[in-house]
Amino acid sequence: MQGLKTVGEYARRTDKLYWFLMLAVSAYSLLLLRTVPPDPDSGKSYFATMLLAVAVGYLGAVVLTLVDYHEIASFWYIIAGFCLFLMLYTLQFGISVQNSGGVNAKAWIDLKVTTFQPSELVKIGFMVTFGKHLAALEERGLLKSPLHVVLLACHALVPIALVHLQNDDGAGIIFFCMFVAMAFAAGIQLRYFAILFAGIGVALPLAWKYDVFSYYQKQRILVTYHLDESLDIARRYGYQQIQGRTSIGSGGLLGRGLFQSPRVNSRMVPVQESDYIFSVAGEQLGFIGCLILILLLVFLLWRTLAIARKSPDLLGRTICMGFFGMIASQMLFNIGMCLDLLPVVGITLPFFSAGGSSAACLYFGFGLVQNVYMHRTSTDKVKLKHPLSGSMVRI
Repeated sequence: MQGLKTVGEYARRTDKLYWFLMLAVSAYSLLLLRTVPPDPDSGKSYFATMLLAVAVGYLGAVVLTLVDYHEIASFWYIIAGFCLFLMLYTLQFGISVQNSGGVNAKAWIDLKVTTFQPSELVKIGFMVTFGKHLAALEERGLLKSPLHVVLLACHALVPIALVHLQNDDGAGIIFFCMFVAMAFAAGIQLRYFAILFAGIGVALPLAWKYDVFSYYQKQRILVTYHLDESLDIARRYGYQQIQGRTSIGSGGLLGRGLFQSPRVNSRMVPVQESDYIFSVAGEQLGFIGCLILILLLVFLLWRTLAIARKSPDLLGRTICMGFFGMIASQMLFNIGMCLDLLPVVGITLPFFSAGGSSAACLYFGFGLVQNVYMHRTSTDKVKLKHPLSGSMVRI
């Protein structure tokens, strides 16, 4: 009886709508991957791998909700050190996985029984460490200090630079979007964002001219907007986009049916189980299936924003916004490249694309946001000045 009472108390404290949305996303994701043929080389089932990842992800999410997020963030230095170790270890001993969005990135660790992509876990660690950094500056009244704003940018630059060295610039884009979302939510002044984006606007043409972008990356960008103009270039660099676009269009309004779609069954779209899972939904379930997928993710994002607004402090709000920035940017870039609106950059569709480490870590992020909701009334916003130290303390 005591156990049931404890479970009931836990369920009462959680955001049940958020759980429902997450379960609906998981079910839809597993349904789509169940229709994708097994890997032709290893024979492994993407559905089985994803099912295990979802189970591990939910278990991790529940564990993360059992400890107050303030306590988790208090170990920021351990989290930061572990994340840095993972990234450096991957640079030295990692392996490359071919056909990951067309990019040969050295971004995985071989665990013998499977592979693991550390940058996915580092994204969750970044939510905590960068949120703690912002909260610490707020407590000290330094969020408007130019020096500390620069230091915040340097904090974000560390994972971005490390994934760039791994040749995984898609992950770097997601880290950047998380940084922007969290900094904006913390109230960093808009002039700093204007300076940042103006600097990027100046740097990009120079990076293009002086070959900071590789030849392959340049062709990926150019072919996106010229798929129908040069057959030779399109066949070499735009084949995935052409096939993905064709599969989505062939589904029409209602699709060609689950397990009955010839292009999915014949693997016409490279990496359809991962970067191009949206094309699987488009061919098999048509426009309606794609719309349902998008709406599920949009509702998940909406609920994340609602939880962020209810957060009792900046730490909780920025953790939520880090998760929001990660999911929103991955969704926009992935669907954009599947619809031939954006270049292929190796960014997966959150919660839907196959990939054990990616999927499991996303659920960890969900657990942190749920944690913020569960402790929304545990921290009073009233602060008093300590009579001896002069520092602000929460009561």
